Amino acid sequence: MKLMVIDGNSILNRAFYGVRPLSTRDGTPTNAVFGFLNILLKLVEEEKPEALCCTFDLKAPTFRHLAYEGYKAQRKPMPEDLAAQLPIIREVLDAMDIPRYELSGWEADDLIGTISRIDEAAGWETVVVTGDKDSLQLITDHVTVKLVTSRMGQTTTRDMTPAAFREEYGFDPIHIIDLKALMGDSSDNIPGVKGVGEKTAMGLIQLYGSIDHLYDHMPDICQAPNTPAKPGVVKKLSEGEADARMSYGLATIHTDAPIDFKPEDAARKPVKEGELYELLLRLEFAKLIDRLGLKGPQGDTPAASGGVEMTCESEEVTEKTRMEELLALWRGREYVSLLALPDLNGVCVEWGETDHRKAALFFTDKLDCYNDFLRGLFAPDIKKVSHNIKDLMNALLAEGLSTEGFLFDTALAAYLLAPTDGSYDLEKLAMTYFHFEAPKAKAYLDEEVFGPMADPEAHTAALGALMSHTALVDMLYKELKPRLTELELDRVYYELELPLCPVLAEMERAGVLVDRKALAQFGVMLEERLKADEAAIYQLAGEEFNINSTQQLGHILFDRLGLPPVKKTKTGYSTNAEVLEKLRGQHDIIDLILEYRQYSKLKSTYVDGLDKVIEEDGRIRTSFQNTVTATGRLSSTEPNLQNIPVRTDLGAKLRYMFVAGPGNVLVDADYSQIELRLLSHIADDKVMQEAFLSGEDIHTATAAQVFGVDTKDVTHEMRRRAKAVNFGIVYGISAFSLSEDIHVPVYEAKEYMERYLETFAGVAKYQTQVVERAKEKGYVSTLMGRRRWLPELKSSNYNLRSFGERVALNMPIQGTAADVIKLAMIRVSNAIKAEGLKARLILQVHDELIVECPEGEAEAVKALLSREMEGAVSYAVPLRADAAIGKSWGEAKG
Repeated sequence: MKLMVIDGNSILNRAFYGVRPLSTRDGTPTNAVFGFLNILLKLVEEEKPEALCCTFDLKAPTFRHLAYEGYKAQRKPMPEDLAAQLPIIREVLDAMDIPRYELSGWEADDLIGTISRIDEAAGWETVVVTGDKDSLQLITDHVTVKLVTSRMGQTTTRDMTPAAFREEYGFDPIHIIDLKALMGDSSDNIPGVKGVGEKTAMGLIQLYGSIDHLYDHMPDICQAPNTPAKPGVVKKLSEGEADARMSYGLATIHTDAPIDFKPEDAARKPVKEGELYELLLRLEFAKLIDRLGLKGPQGDTPAASGGVEMTCESEEVTEKTRMEELLALWRGREYVSLLALPDLNGVCVEWGETDHRKAALFFTDKLDCYNDFLRGLFAPDIKKVSHNIKDLMNALLAEGLSTEGFLFDTALAAYLLAPTDGSYDLEKLAMTYFHFEAPKAKAYLDEEVFGPMADPEAHTAALGALMSHTALVDMLYKELKPRLTELELDRVYYELELPLCPVLAEMERAGVLVDRKALAQFGVMLEERLKADEAAIYQLAGEEFNINSTQQLGHILFDRLGLPPVKKTKTGYSTNAEVLEKLRGQHDIIDLILEYRQYSKLKSTYVDGLDKVIEEDGRIRTSFQNTVTATGRLSSTEPNLQNIPVRTDLGAKLRYMFVAGPGNVLVDADYSQIELRLLSHIADDKVMQEAFLSGEDIHTATAAQVFGVDTKDVTHEMRRRAKAVNFGIVYGISAFSLSEDIHVPVYEAKEYMERYLETFAGVAKYQTQVVERAKEKGYVSTLMGRRRWLPELKSSNYNLRSFGERVALNMPIQGTAADVIKLAMIRVSNAIKAEGLKARLILQVHDELIVECPEGEAEAVKALLSREMEGAVSYAVPLRADAAIGKSWGEAKG
């Protein structure tokens, strides 16, 4: 039989520092609880213990504090956000029916020690789960200590058995107490022997086993073979014997705590489902509810949905007359809420009457005039609220239907309010905003549940889920709309995000044409180069091997060819790009391997990958994601057309594969140095503004200022370094990272940055002020009001806090650039339509827009693109958008 005992404070502490800040909508911090539960569930699944319990410390002083006043005296108070989660995790454990043990005057370690010895005496195996090495002294043949580390949401564990301990320390586990008696423990403020460090203490315990044996052999330990003790150490040991003895007592875990414990008391029991369900709902842990298979109260009652009324009068419309009555009714309503099935095969519409809500369901196989219904519903004169309207608009365009009349998109609103949440599906939002578990969307996304052969039970469940989600859309509209206004997000929502949806839908429908033949030829050329590199690599290596195998490549480079290893991993030598870059120039094989990897990536990801997604009309249609990035930038998926390589000449050739259709050309316009222009405006840096207003090249101007030379004397290398500093400052780069980028010593990179900030004093002032304001307000914002919340700035974890400061520096700039390009897309699309052109916007890549148009419209579209992009906003320095024309993207890009 096996019992797992959790060191509650230790694991909660690890989770708190290892998981990014999380909180419920009302501000309750939850990251430590979330991390703790994930660690717990993972370990229970792996170990499968028959019994499970948890121990916690209490605030009251223990016998160790009474024995030594300085015990743990240097520890800082527990962070408020962590302290707030202690009662929550206790409540969660109680709901999971996991026994908790805590005892005034005793530490959790002593309770763990007592539990493990009682287990052992009863013939049980014990697994102690902790992040602290204090418990290593408890290791026996029947007690394993599982050391836990958690970093950035990733948890790793290490099983410390007697053998594993001896291999690492060179003595038995019980003597970890003797080690601490000599070297002390700064985390607990255990003094140890003054002047004796870990290395010396380890050597002494490996040689003598215990402090008793060590002091028995004083002062002759200097003469012992292989002793780490020098004459000065003997003096320190002698003078510090009292401290060593006291430290031994402080470091010893007591195994006789007066707790009433029997292993069978901790036998695993079923969770208290209703209690745990309600608690995890309140904590907004949707995934954990699913993982644990928890179910809430059944039935469409207010109690079943967290006190939210989800019921309404419903009907399935099958007659044209009724359909027309409803369309006429809705034209007079302020709005209706709706959800549509994939491919528009069904629609659920809800609206409010005087004292209740109604719902109507329409299905393509149940209503003869279904197409007429769609044309009526999606006409501009019926105002609509829905969820993920960009995807719905794409489906509407495919059927030749209007995309007008949409008042609100609840997914977009939820994204703006919480841009780092990552997911905005209706089930999650139900839990976040209303604390109830909505039905799963998969219940109605399977089209078969509405077909003639559908299972009746599944059909009924699908109808219920569809109506519940449509009601949820209405609830979210009423909840989120005022929140947008309250947080001053109306402008970015109604002027940018909402009107951009039809533009993105039209771009997705248009797609971009690919020259499939040219792409195939490019692939053949890459294959030939790969074979040539492969042969050359084999010749230099002296044997054939799998170049893509890290282990085999590591063997060739470091064992066979004798190159100096740069970094090792658990499985052997690292051969990643960073390692290979550091090995450049030390052997001809390195350049060949890097080149081979470049060709291989181009072939597999781009040539082969793009060929698979070319549709019958020769075009590739990407999906533009508008609720993904925290900065507001669009992303592109399936496939990602925003990461077509441009840094290498060969990679840039891929752009020539994207072409205009017969009789058409592509017009490409790209904002020039938009982020630096925005930085000069946001920071109100007059020196930088003057450089832009004078028409100088900003990187040359920066180099002249930083290096103290005339602009005509700026060398290519000076400009390259100034460019790296310019863009590095925007991203909050460190001197170390800059030194890596421009291949100079750290001190030199630091000097460049200091001179830069002396020159551009406005930027230096902005960097200080923006972080201070972010700490005060809890967020940063773009010029149009887009916000990013930064709980990381209050973190007691240095790395998280530093991350928050970097985000505070660059998000206003990056986010404003994202807002500007979105506004430009709307303006370009509107201008094309207003001027009656056949041109169409087909692609956006960061700060670049591509339009496909007839050859006869090329010059007009070129002028239009530059005009609308440059006129999108008016700031202290003008925006510049250079446009060009070509038969392919590569040609237009130049």
